[in-house]
Amino acid sequence: MNETPTATGSDSAPAAALPIPRPLFLIALLYGGMTCIAGVLGSKQVGIGPLAVEAGIFPFLLLVILSSSVAELYGRDVANKLVRFGFVPLTTAILLTWLVIELPTDPGMYEPAKEAFPIILGQSWRLMIAGIIAYGVSMSLNVYIFSRLKFGGEKMVAVRGAIASMMSQVVDTLIFITVAFYGVRPITELIMGQALAKVVLSIVLVPPLIALAVRLARKLG
Repeated sequence: MNETPTATGSDSAPAAALPIPRPLFLIALLYGGMTCIAGVLGSKQVGIGPLAVEAGIFPFLLLVILSSSVAELYGRDVANKLVRFGFVPLTTAILLTWLVIELPTDPGMYEPAKEAFPIILGQSWRLMIAGIIAYGVSMSLNVYIFSRLKFGGEKMVAVRGAIASMMSQVVDTLIFITVAFYGVRPITELIMGQALAKVVLSIVLVPPLIALAVRLARKLG
């Protein structure tokens, strides 16, 4: 009968296996971090050639890549759980940011940072709600579309990832900008510009990165 080797000795406990595969554990750590940093980076608008896009798209595209990679490696159900667990760091980061802004500022704080901090990190309630809704819908849609695209197997994972990313990111843009800015500023041009930028970045960045992520995960696993 085969037995699993365990650590021995009076001060040693039996060696326990990781409850989840190592690649999935590492992906989950990175995924949680990206949900937190996306809102912070989104405070800056970046210009990439003729494209203008808020910088939060870069960690958001990583969320797309990671969730699609999990769907490819471990199945749609596991990827959906990853998306749902993403609400925990996302909402925690929002609440902690709000709390820190509301707390009294140290008079000795670097003077320019006193005004810059709440401007950069502070968000209206509409932006917060828009971000949470857009995240949940677009990430779930990305996993659904990617999982439904069965053609080509692992050889076509980059193409399937790009298609799912493009479609989910257009929906993300529609939801976020509509909820955040409808009635406050014209949104048609804003939606078209952001959607175009996200589609282009989905074509350029997602295919090589998702292929790399799946390949690395299989080596680690």
